[in-house]
Amino acid sequence: MIVGLTGGIGSGKTTVAKLFSNYANVAIYIADVEAKKLINSSTSIKQQITKLFGANAYKKNILDRKYIGQLVFNSKAKLQALNKIVHPAVKEHFANFVQSNKNKDYILYESAILFESNSIEKLDFIINIYVDLEERIQRVMVRDSVEKKEVLARINNQWKEDKILLLSNYLIINSSIENTKDQVRKIHNILTKKALHFL
Repeated sequence: MIVGLTGGIGSGKTTVAKLFSNYANVAIYIADVEAKKLINSSTSIKQQITKLFGANAYKKNILDRKYIGQLVFNSKAKLQALNKIVHPAVKEHFANFVQSNKNKDYILYESAILFESNSIEKLDFIINIYVDLEERIQRVMVRDSVEKKEVLARINNQWKEDKILLLSNYLIINSSIENTKDQVRKIHNILTKKALHFL
């Protein structure tokens, strides 16, 4: 059983994924972390990205995320071109991860762009994390040391919150850590029971 975990930028996906990782019967796949590893280790991906964005795309064999970010977040065409390189590689990597974690009750696939990348087709359930927009903006400004306009540019490249809510099976309102822990525990218990029907 595969469960998607998503939420807008600054909603606390990493925190919620860590809470789920406390349960031994769950395997966690963080798409963004794995994508970063592939971007910096795959020769094929490096060649394609360099061809697309030029020699400045990498510094000492590591992707210059700030440079690429400035280019893609202001151009949907460039963002789509980048995604066409990275998404298939992540998809293949995740398929191998699923095979090697068949013993788990369910696999949690965490991605900020779950819907945008068409990752939902193989998911059995979707969990969405909700945080008020202004709070999310403030969190990202502090976390990434960026201005509000940069955060808004990123948000504008993600699906609208109401659209995601309509397509989600479970909702976590990430307002306080204790409250979030409680919501994670309840959803985990439900999913563990549902996993029995997927055997």
